[in-house]
Amino acid sequence: MPRRPAAQTAPPTADPFGERLATALPGLSPAGRRIARFLNENRPLSLALSALELAARTGTSDATVVRTVQALGFAGLPELKRDLAAVLAAPPPDPALAMRRTLAEAGEDSDRAVDLAIETQREAVEALTQPEARATLRAAVATLHPARRILVFGLGPSAALARYLSTLLGRAGRATRALDASGIALADQMLDLGAGDALLVLAYGRAYREVVALFAEARRLALPVVLITDSLDRSLARHADVVVPARRGRARRVALHGATLVALEAIALGLAATDGERALASLDRLNDLRAAIAGGRHDVG
Repeated sequence: MPRRPAAQTAPPTADPFGERLATALPGLSPAGRRIARFLNENRPLSLALSALELAARTGTSDATVVRTVQALGFAGLPELKRDLAAVLAAPPPDPALAMRRTLAEAGEDSDRAVDLAIETQREAVEALTQPEARATLRAAVATLHPARRILVFGLGPSAALARYLSTLLGRAGRATRALDASGIALADQMLDLGAGDALLVLAYGRAYREVVALFAEARRLALPVVLITDSLDRSLARHADVVVPARRGRARRVALHGATLVALEAIALGLAATDGERALASLDRLNDLRAAIAGGRHDVG
């Protein structure tokens, strides 16, 4: 008797929540599609919002939110949030696995890989152009503007972005510093946090110890927090005053930081625009200092 071939188990999807929404999207009403896109593009924020708050964010009604959630195959909003929280809590793939998946998608073809990177970045930046994401960027500027000093936190690859934003803010005349140390060295950088400070935090994936400690200190000192993320533990995201959704590429693939950079530069330019005289005076002073050092004028660049 011939043996049956072994049943093949399909590999788990890279982003089951996103794929579920994408499958249901064509059958939704225009209002339902707005809600589904908001849920997908603002995942940490969505965990903290009620049906009424989701309705306000998407220009719909709480009844439409409930109907949309059910059309997506969930019994109600609590079940959707449990599913979404599980996705956000899932450990990210290690870099080698993420690269392996990305190369598999690119087919180990350099032209395809370049196209894939550009298309992925386009998708992430396009998500920032949506009204909900734009609103979070404006809210970030409004939250940071009154601060006497803006501290920018980032570790790993995000540390370079934190230092870059700190440079932009300094050139615009803002008192600023990057918090980019890991482990107990971060304690030295946090030592002088105090009243009048504001935090801009770049944090993704699991709630690692440095982020937990920084959020706890921000709560103790009642400091405003702007969080840039595409995934973070709900218990932390709910303590941020503003959550800016900046995708780092496609789920379970190599992280790409183009959208994060766009969001940071938008915030920096927004802050410069709120006090143009201070920004221009600071840049003029920068050029004077450069001339003093180099023996001639060097325009800002």
